[in-house]
Amino acid sequence: MDIKDLKLLIKLVTETDITEFEMDNSDEKIIIKRGHKPEYITVAAPAVQQYAAGYQTPQAVATAQAPAAVSAAPAAEAGDTVNSPIVGTFYAAPGPDSDPYVSVGQIVEKGQVLCIVEAMKLMNEIESECKCKILKICKDNAQAVEFGDPLFVIQKL
Repeated sequence: MDIKDLKLLIKLVTETDITEFEMDNSDEKIIIKRGHKPEYITVAAPAVQQYAAGYQTPQAVATAQAPAAVSAAPAAEAGDTVNSPIVGTFYAAPGPDSDPYVSVGQIVEKGQVLCIVEAMKLMNEIESECKCKILKICKDNAQAVEFGDPLFVIQKL
């Protein structure tokens, strides 16, 4: 293959989306590659902190110094919780002008929709797993929720 043909091949490869061209015959082998090789970056996980015996972690110190009223608050809420199965946005109603799915004091049946948690533009209906009474709605409409956040406090019936 002469230089003129090789230049023509290179021009054809650069004018298209082809990233690699390979030609092999009995006399010669030609490989034309465009672009860069992918670069892989490795990141190490953060180191685990180990504490000497008798040393309290900052979280343990903060918990020990917290007022007693704060620890008594969760115990005051009797009943089971319905927790968010995903990270997303809590919606109490199907639309902005619609009535909420449930309200405090309402008795709901198994399988009834309690709310919607939107995740990545997908509306996920959260249904009741049992017949129950709604004691408390823990989140405000359009509030962000994390996995495992309590959405409702219920009393199973």
